[in-house]
Amino acid sequence: MTIQTILSLILIGILAGVLSGLVGVGGGIIMVPLLVMFFSFNQHQAQGTSLAVLAVPVTAVAVFNYYKEGQLNLKYAAIIAVFFVVGSIFGSKFALTLDQKVLKKIFAVVLVVIAGKMLLEK
Repeated sequence: MTIQTILSLILIGILAGVLSGLVGVGGGIIMVPLLVMFFSFNQHQAQGTSLAVLAVPVTAVAVFNYYKEGQLNLKYAAIIAVFFVVGSIFGSKFALTLDQKVLKKIFAVVLVVIAGKMLLEK
């Protein structure tokens, strides 16, 4: 691994971390596209790598900051987490059966729909 590669990965990590702590995004919206664009990852590799980064210890510090400020609903988070695991099992198995081009298009549509809804909200 070259110094340039390491520095690029550090930059992606910092950017994803700052945006994750700031507005709750970082994995799919930041890491996946950057890994595809700058490291020539295919969509499956980028998604798998992004998910590996988001393991519990990575997000624990940011979660603790929100918890200290009373901005965390642990009951809701626990229920969502259990079913997130269930959904991620099925979602990842399905994603791995899809062609890269189809998966990229699905990914792009999800981002556009969410962005459009947020922009048009009153």
